[in-house]
Amino acid sequence: MRRSSDGSAPLRLGRTGYFWAAASVLALGLWSSGSPSVLYPIYADRWDLAPVVVTSVFATYQLSLMVVLPLFGNLSDLYGRRRVMIVGIALIGLSALVFALAPNVLFLYAGRVLQGAGTGLTVGAATAALTENNPTANPRFASTTATVATATGLACALVLSGVLAEHFPLPLVWSYIVLLGLAAVSIIALVLSPDDRPAARARWRPQAPYVPAGMRLGFLIATLSAALAYCVGAIFLSLGATMIDQFTSTDNTAVVGGLLGASAACIGLTGLFLGRARAGALVATGALATVLSVGLMAVASAFESLPLFFAWCIVGGIAYSLAFTGGLGVINRIAPDEHRGAVLSLLYLVAYTLQAVAVLGVGVLATAGSLGAAVGIAAVVLAVVCVTVLALLLVDRRAGAA
Repeated sequence: MRRSSDGSAPLRLGRTGYFWAAASVLALGLWSSGSPSVLYPIYADRWDLAPVVVTSVFATYQLSLMVVLPLFGNLSDLYGRRRVMIVGIALIGLSALVFALAPNVLFLYAGRVLQGAGTGLTVGAATAALTENNPTANPRFASTTATVATATGLACALVLSGVLAEHFPLPLVWSYIVLLGLAAVSIIALVLSPDDRPAARARWRPQAPYVPAGMRLGFLIATLSAALAYCVGAIFLSLGATMIDQFTSTDNTAVVGGLLGASAACIGLTGLFLGRARAGALVATGALATVLSVGLMAVASAFESLPLFFAWCIVGGIAYSLAFTGGLGVINRIAPDEHRGAVLSLLYLVAYTLQAVAVLGVGVLATAGSLGAAVGIAAVVLAVVCVTVLALLLVDRRAGAA
C-alpha cells in the first residue's frame, strides 16, 4: 500500500495490491453463486419445491448473466476495470439482502438475478485486471490465480453455509450476512486500488459479441473447456445437496457443506500446481479428467453410493481446475489487450449459457423421471463435448497454431 509523502496515511494500493483485490472479486463472485447451494434442500422442504424449481432458481443466475454479458461485457474496456467491479460487487451485496429477507421462492429468483448481474459485470473485468496487473513474469500466474480464487470463494461459501445453517439460529440468514460483509470489504479494497480508466474515452454502446480474426479456433477451444468445468459444476451445486440427502438421508447441513466444499477445495489445491503448465496441455488433460468425472457422477447417482459421490467430488474438482485454468490460459495468451474484457466476457457468456442449458435440462429430466436417469444422460452429453474439445485441439495442432 502506498503512503503520502510525509508517510502519514495510506493512499492507494499498488499494482500488486490491485491484483489481489481483483482476485478477491472473483472469489466473491463464486462465493455468492455457491452460498445458496447447501440451503436448497431446506428451501425445498420449507416451500415444497420440485427439483425443476430448484434447478430453475439456480439457472436464473446464468440467465441473468446471459443478458448482462453481451450488453455490458465491454464496459471495463471503456471505463476501467475497477469502476465496473465496484458496481458489480454492490449488486452482489444487494442480492445478499434479498436472500436473507426471502419469505418465498420469488425472492430467490430475484436474488439470483442480482447475483448474475453482479457477476456478469465483474467476472470479465476482474479476469482482465489479473492479467494486466500480474506481479510476476509468469503469464500463466494470472489464470492460475483466477482458478484458485474462485475455488477458494466457492469452498468457503459451501462449508461456512453448512456450518452456520446447522449450528446457528436463522439457518437461511447468516450465510448472506457474511456475504454482505465481504462485499463491503471488497468494495473498500477496490476504492483504494489505482484508477485504470483508459486515456482515450469512448462512449458506451451495446456491442454484439464477436471474436477478433485469427483467434476463433483458439477461442472455441478455450470456451468449451471452461464450459465443461461450469456444466459439471452447475449440476454439482444445484443437485449435489439433494443427491447427498437421497444417498444418506442426512439433514446435517454441515456434513453436506463439507462434502460439497471438498470438491471446491480440490479445485484450488490443483490450481496451485498449474502455474507453469502449458495451456493446451491443461485443456487436453482437463477434457480427459472430465470424462472420468462425469462417469463417476452417473455411477454414483445410479447406485446411490456416497463413496462414489465423494470420488466424484475429488475427481470433478481436479477436472474443473484443469479445464478452467487451461481455457483461461489460452484466452489470456491470444486475446488482444484492447479487446480482452470483451473477449473474456464472450467466453463467460457462452460458458454460462451452456451451464444454464445443462442444469435446466437435468432438472426437467429429474422431475419427469428420476435423478439417476437425468444425471446419466447429462454424463453422456458432456462426454461428447469432451471428445469435441480433444478433436479441436488436434485440428489446432495440425494447423500449427498451438
